[in-house]
Amino acid sequence: MLSPVKRGRSQNDEAATQTERRFDMINLDPFHYDTPDGIAAWVNHLAGTEDQLRLFRAAPGMLTDGTMPEYLFRRTEGIVGLLKRLIEDGCTKAMENGQENLTLDLFQEIPINLGNVPGRDPGSGEVPVLKDEGKGAPPKRRRHGRNTVFDDQGGRPAADA
Repeated sequence: MLSPVKRGRSQNDEAATQTERRFDMINLDPFHYDTPDGIAAWVNHLAGTEDQLRLFRAAPGMLTDGTMPEYLFRRTEGIVGLLKRLIEDGCTKAMENGQENLTLDLFQEIPINLGNVPGRDPGSGEVPVLKDEGKGAPPKRRRHGRNTVFDDQGGRPAADA
């Protein structure tokens, strides 16, 4: 006689879970900045990221020119998730303050803080400790009025029907 199958458990313990069947897990090691190939890979990644940003005053080379690649590498230690977080927070700040582009000065005002992300365990290494972070309290966020770019300013009257 067959034993009843427990709810939520596969009859075949060797079978992959639904998530394992649908996605390939890719472990991304941090980028390296100590060889020409490593630097080129990092800058290419920044260029690809830069191409996807939609800031009104974004300029070509915003993330890839000058000392920006080295600065971003130093801040994130080449960890893609930290770079993503820093750029997202930078874009948010750039939109809030009307700057609409990313600069070294803007990035220097943004702490990288993954400790407040639910589900991460700092003890297991899920929240990396960065050498340059944690110095001083994070800057206080100023509250800005709403964006009025698309508001009707009372220009021409609408056409009569």
